[in-house]
Amino acid sequence: MAEETIPRRKFLLGAGIAGTAVATGLSQAEPAAAAAQAPAAAAAQPEPLLALNETEHAFAVAAVDTLIPADELSPSGSDCGIATFIDRQLASAWGGGAKMYRAGPFHNGKPEQGYQLALTPAEFFSAGIAAANAWSRKAYGHDFDRLNPDQRVEALKAMQDGQAEFADFSSRAFFARLLAITMEGFFADPIYGGNRNKAGWRMIGFPGLPATYINLYEEYRDKPYVLEPRSIADFS
Repeated sequence: MAEETIPRRKFLLGAGIAGTAVATGLSQAEPAAAAAQAPAAAAAQPEPLLALNETEHAFAVAAVDTLIPADELSPSGSDCGIATFIDRQLASAWGGGAKMYRAGPFHNGKPEQGYQLALTPAEFFSAGIAAANAWSRKAYGHDFDRLNPDQRVEALKAMQDGQAEFADFSSRAFFARLLAITMEGFFADPIYGGNRNKAGWRMIGFPGLPATYINLYEEYRDKPYVLEPRSIADFS
């Protein structure tokens, strides 16, 4: 399969989005064989919100659906449970800043120094979403989740490039963390709320939790591994 036919898969694998998913509208055609392998989204009841409020959740759904639109590769990001994954992560000890050094001083650091703010991850996303919506209202007249698909792509690209002017906040840093947690939710074990129906694993052919396959070497020598991927819940 020619690599240039699957720019979104390259994007989701961390190759960066410049010139790929967001820059090209986030979706291109895949050969029919891949379409046959993409599972339909499993119907799911709405999850209770643990950390996000309704406005923040609406932003998360719109953002992950823009980064991962429904197509022949997979269901949409929200249908894969990524907004639920984000909410659960922000409600966790990690979201509350557990084990993070937060005593300062918090000087402006270089990009390679990583996260340099006093905010917990939950506070960071809350402030970032508020700043993104405020900028979106100024630029487009509506909150981000109310924009049309093309405007959402344009808005995310502006955040990625640091051209979206957030008040006292870095749109580039916010986009980078939004992209990272979206990919985490798409490829994490489904027990954490994302990767529903193992859609992310199926897309890349990842077998899931088992760490050793010595018993399958001979059976699948020179043949595709086609067994069902297995998650933590499958071993419970």
